[in-house]
Amino acid sequence: MSEQNNSNTLPKNDRKEIFGWITYDWANSAFYTIVITVLLGPYLTSLAQEDVGKNGVVFNLGFLGAVTAESLVPNALALSVVSQVCFLPILGSLADYTNLKKKMMAFFCYMGVVASGLLFFITGDNYVLGSIFMVVANMSFAATNVFYNAYLVDITTEDLRDKISSYGFAAGYFAGFIILVASLIFINQVEAIGISTGLAVRICMLVATLWWGLFAIITFTFVKTRNPDKEVPNNQNLVTVGFKELWITLKQLVGLKYTLMFLIAYLFYNDGIQTVILTSSIFLSQELFISKGLETDQAFLLGIFVVAQIMAVIGSIVFERIARYIGAKKTIMICLIIWGGIVVFAYAFLASQFQAWIMGAFIGLVLGSTQALSRSLFSQMIPKGRESSFFGLYEISEKGTSWLGNMVFAIVIASTGSYRQAILCLIFFFAVGIIILLFTNTAKAIHEAGNLTPEEAAKRT
Repeated sequence: MSEQNNSNTLPKNDRKEIFGWITYDWANSAFYTIVITVLLGPYLTSLAQEDVGKNGVVFNLGFLGAVTAESLVPNALALSVVSQVCFLPILGSLADYTNLKKKMMAFFCYMGVVASGLLFFITGDNYVLGSIFMVVANMSFAATNVFYNAYLVDITTEDLRDKISSYGFAAGYFAGFIILVASLIFINQVEAIGISTGLAVRICMLVATLWWGLFAIITFTFVKTRNPDKEVPNNQNLVTVGFKELWITLKQLVGLKYTLMFLIAYLFYNDGIQTVILTSSIFLSQELFISKGLETDQAFLLGIFVVAQIMAVIGSIVFERIARYIGAKKTIMICLIIWGGIVVFAYAFLASQFQAWIMGAFIGLVLGSTQALSRSLFSQMIPKGRESSFFGLYEISEKGTSWLGNMVFAIVIASTGSYRQAILCLIFFFAVGIIILLFTNTAKAIHEAGNLTPEEAAKRT
């Protein structure tokens, strides 16, 4: 049989195809964990500081202000987010109208791999070029996720979606754990090996990048190409269709009341999650070390991240089992209540490194499960043939608003001088998410999209 088929003729729940799909989470998580989350930001910042000094100006943007050594990486990440908001919905619409979903996913995957691989050659004063590579790599990473997430609908039936999505996240976090531990061991041995820390960092980023590219080959070997359920009209081209489809998708989303409510809820609670993750290191550094006149223990902070990674693997699997009995929506709400408890604990009780280890474990426990179940639940609320378009909106709701929580965190610190007050304010995002989810009829959202609930699908098999 030819690989290129109508989606209705290809069987779902094929083990090889599911294995290939899950492998991509295993592949790309190494890049995001090591390059984007842990190593690249501090590395580029240190290069900039060595060149222009601390708080030195990299370049002046006139009335927009100056980009300093410290703000270079945040500005690069912000630029990558803006590019995602602009392009991802269009890419998703194009994928729904063509049989290019797999090819587009592969194209952006290896564009990201190339851009990230070129970071190995960034040294000295060419850190601005490194920032450009970061923008391209991060944008490409997000673009592949649009098509990757949309494939979840193509390859699984509704009753298995929570399970497969959770296994994907678990594989990703486990891969991140392996590559992170290996990188930490390697970097800590630089003196014995006889190389500089900078070279060790670049080697670790290159290994994580090659991990992404090489394991992705398995994905593109086993995941099959599907023909679209609709074709480009004769009097239009792909570009005009892309913009038209984006407008249609937005109008259709407004008409799907409960799908829209879920996406808004996700916008809020995911923003809270991302802010906790991004600010946890500086919070722990300030509260457990700096405020006590101690030097920050970097090994301790990295260790917390390692614990969170491995607990995310466990949480993805455990909460998926819970979701089988009480449903994904209720399970997500339980996770969000735990997130709120983590914030309250950090504000009122955190006083020792031992307590920080416990808190890190709980963060990991609900991190993977919240993300995995949110992805699978949203996939059930998407009308047939519009998977990539809707996941384009899902991806930008995850990335495009991640600045809100950080902005609130920064404002509270500036006005109160207290990191504990700042962390406590994040409970607002979880509370709003829970309240909106409470009034979101997910079963009706699934039916309005023309799909079956997991329970209904299970009865048919």
